[in-house]
Amino acid sequence: MTTQPVELDPDPRDPDVILARLPERERERFLREYEAAADAAVHEVWRYKQLRELLHVWHLRSIAYSKPDYYTRWDEIQRGEGEYVTLEEVIAQREQQAP
Repeated sequence: MTTQPVELDPDPRDPDVILARLPERERERFLREYEAAADAAVHEVWRYKQLRELLHVWHLRSIAYSKPDYYTRWDEIQRGEGEYVTLEEVIAQREQQAP
C-alpha cells in the first residue's frame, strides 16, 4: 500500500496566493510593500510580525479587490454615493455581538 500526499488548501496569506488573486493594477503595490517588509524582516527579526500583518492585510484586500464591483463601489463611496458601512461601524457591531 502506498500513501498519497495530502493536498492542503493553500495558505491564504501566502504571497503567491495573494498575488494570484490580486487584479493587475494592485500587484505592483503589493510586491513593493511585500519586498520591503520581507527585507526588513531579514535584517531585524522583530519585524517578522510586521511582515505577517502585512500579508494578512493584503489577503483581506485581495478578497475585496477580487469582487467584480469593488472599484465601482469605491468610486461611489468617494463621491458620497451608494450604501456602505464604515470600519468603525463594523467594529462596533462585532463588539455588540460578542458574548
